[in-house]
Amino acid sequence: MAEPEDENQVITFVLELGQALQRYGAPAHRLEDAMAAASARLGLEGQFFTTPTAIIASFGRAPHQRTQLSRVVSGEIDLGKLAYLDRLVEDVVGGRLTVRRGRDALRRLVAAVRPWDRTLTVLAYGLVSGAAGRFFGGGPAEILVSGGIGLLAGLLAILLGRSTGGTRAFELAAAFLASTLSLQLARHGVGVAPDITTLAGLIVLVPGLTLTTALNELSTRNLVSGSARLTAAAIVFLQITFGVAVAIRLDAGLFGALPALSHATAMPGWTELAALAVAAASLVILFRAPPEQAPWIMAAAALSFGGARLGAQLLGPELGVAAGALAVGVAGNAYARLWHRPAVVIIVPGVLLLVPGSLGLRSLRLLLGNDPITGVSLGFSTLLVAVSVVAGLLLANLVVSPRRPL
Repeated sequence: MAEPEDENQVITFVLELGQALQRYGAPAHRLEDAMAAASARLGLEGQFFTTPTAIIASFGRAPHQRTQLSRVVSGEIDLGKLAYLDRLVEDVVGGRLTVRRGRDALRRLVAAVRPWDRTLTVLAYGLVSGAAGRFFGGGPAEILVSGGIGLLAGLLAILLGRSTGGTRAFELAAAFLASTLSLQLARHGVGVAPDITTLAGLIVLVPGLTLTTALNELSTRNLVSGSARLTAAAIVFLQITFGVAVAIRLDAGLFGALPALSHATAMPGWTELAALAVAAASLVILFRAPPEQAPWIMAAAALSFGGARLGAQLLGPELGVAAGALAVGVAGNAYARLWHRPAVVIIVPGVLLLVPGSLGLRSLRLLLGNDPITGVSLGFSTLLVAVSVVAGLLLANLVVSPRRPL
């Protein structure tokens, strides 16, 4: 056991490490494993229980355990800071850095602000939305409008993010704005399909990754965290759907019947590959990955896309995404073992291209549009795709074990 003074420093370091990992997007099972590994290697027995909003930690052995409760506010995924935290923990547990200096470095990391982040994030919103417009079958007009809506959503995120109330209403406001703009452009002869531009413009907001993470946590028996995250995803889905539904009803009430859907202009197959490259590059920005990781993330996106397409031919579109998740998971775990870096740097961007957020949003739209049969069918497909992604990741851990908490 550590000496009392050192023990206090270790406890503080492990708790602040957990809070930082939670803030930057680590799921419950990886977060708990990382805290347990750091605590054990620093000579202190620890038990940990995490949810998306809290960390409960007990240090030492009964009956002399010390229990700490930390309230945590989850933030946006930051792969760059996750990678830095991974190296920091290695330096501390390897004795290359004292616990005190490690704690100071961790605090500097959390407090660091990169002034260009907001500009790049807005740009990433627009690029991802434009690429999604192509994935959803849109033509040049849909791609441009989707990208424009994505840029506006990014700007709105910055404006509303300045207050707690604004942050909580962001998805609702962005959905209303996206749907209103799409409908008005269609009415005024721009020639776009409103469903495509609305969905693509909101794709960054759709909590498909949260849904998949929740199911992953449930499958790893982190039941409380998984249930809480699943509920959070459902609330965001409902907020987006409500915003879109209100925009549609207001448009119909003020301007009459909804415009007929425009048929998107067909585009050559190579444009889909170009959209994939743009989406992958945007994910590097959106997730704040280190620049040196960009080629790996691009490769993970290609593996995800290609694996899902091949799997769809063999198993169908819903189950086929498991092949994409398996390919990305194996690549991420191999990367972690060979280069001693977090697997999540590869896995998270790759999995994002597989998550079923668009299906979930379409399902809720159909349910609100008095088409319950099709809506329920799409809702079931959403869960099936999410389960397929989780299954692929679990199989990847069997094929290649990462041997690292992150």
